Amino acid sequence: MEQEPRPGILPPPLRSFPAAQPLMSKVYDIGILPGDGIGDEVVSEAQKVLDAIQSIYGFQTRREHLPYGAEHYLKTGETMPDAAFDRIRQMHAVLFGAIGDPRIEVGKLEFAIIAGMRHRLDLYVNLRPVKLYHESLCPLKGKKPADIDILFLRENTEDAYAGVYGHTKKGTEHEIALQQMVYTRRGTERIVRHAFELALRRGPKPGRPKPMVTLIDKANAVRAQDLGTRTFAEVARDYPGVDTDHAYIDAACMWMVKNPEWFDVAVTTNLFGDIITDLGAMLIGGMGIAASGNIHPGKVSMFEGIHGSAPKYKGTDKASPLATILSMGLLLDHVGEAEAYQELEATVANLIQTGRIRSLRAGDHRCSEIGTMVRDELLERARQRR
Repeated sequence: MEQEPRPGILPPPLRSFPAAQPLMSKVYDIGILPGDGIGDEVVSEAQKVLDAIQSIYGFQTRREHLPYGAEHYLKTGETMPDAAFDRIRQMHAVLFGAIGDPRIEVGKLEFAIIAGMRHRLDLYVNLRPVKLYHESLCPLKGKKPADIDILFLRENTEDAYAGVYGHTKKGTEHEIALQQMVYTRRGTERIVRHAFELALRRGPKPGRPKPMVTLIDKANAVRAQDLGTRTFAEVARDYPGVDTDHAYIDAACMWMVKNPEWFDVAVTTNLFGDIITDLGAMLIGGMGIAASGNIHPGKVSMFEGIHGSAPKYKGTDKASPLATILSMGLLLDHVGEAEAYQELEATVANLIQTGRIRSLRAGDHRCSEIGTMVRDELLERARQRR
């Protein structure tokens, strides 16, 4: 029985992300790394959608399975070898599922594989869109799609995740644990500059004369972050067509809940970006729709949903694959298929808007069901345009 459309309006016109420089070839080499937990299921559904969209837009993908994760480690004792990184450098992009398994100590695989790709491939931009497709998905009273459309840029290679840490007197009552926050001028400037470039390409939000970039930090207490404050001010002088704002991380979290419509493009540190974008995910329906790209502009990059491996849902066909499907859309945009990405995002938005995807909670739809719905809707929309 056909469902009645939900009340409300469609999201505002889609504003594309900046693509990497278009690649000469229309055949893209894509690494497929499902990883652990629900990774295999959500990546399978994203590939189902990729099959459809490449048939519509006339490009091809050569896909290479990358086996790294818990099962591979338990069988071989190997996390991710140098040869794997060498191979990935020859690709256009990697579609990643999730990593983490309760049988293996926390952090071992994550640091070797996720952090390994971020650091060894220098994926310094962690792009995390926070975009609401229907008001029913937002827990905030009265907020509509026009109110929540934010691009977060999280610096991805420095800060407390740089890997500089240690313990002394471990296991005793006098144990000391240290982890260093590391910031460099080069690392700070390139993420800030990319935020301004992205804001220019997006253009202003409705009702504003200019796009805006907000710096989020805690420089009043973490004084090393003054490097970011000064760098942001210097870079901003090169972009007179972009407005600027500043918020300390605690205030930014408060404003995300109170007035998310104020934010446009936001740039922040690795640690704070990790936290505030999970808050952002809950404003748009949860982790099951939260996409991300780990990007080095113009070079091989990695794309993943931010939900983690969710081991309790492994093999149950209950997890939402939309985060991975939308991350795959970011991948397409990165390699130069911006039109395909925009069509994919519009398709997902329409399925939610019309109530065919009625919920993002695990188990309310089968994972395979959502993948099939997105694929079939893409093909139907293409048929209607012919």
